[in-house]
Amino acid sequence: MSELVCSAKGCRARAVHALLWNNPSIHTAARNKVWLACDEHRDFLSEFLSLRGFLRSVVSVDEIPEGAG
Repeated sequence: MSELVCSAKGCRARAVHALLWNNPSIHTAARNKVWLACDEHRDFLSEFLSLRGFLRSVVSVDEIPEGAG
């Protein structure tokens, strides 16, 4: 598996967190989208998704559910 990189704009750091999210206006309830985050950007990306009501959970990249993406 190639190295996972943080999803924050311009960041090239190794991702250690997976933010599982869903936009209910365009995704089915069963769908989990994933943003990756380094330690530095975890809170910023989590807050961005939370303010929109999209964030479901934050897990380690080793715990990304099968089929999420």
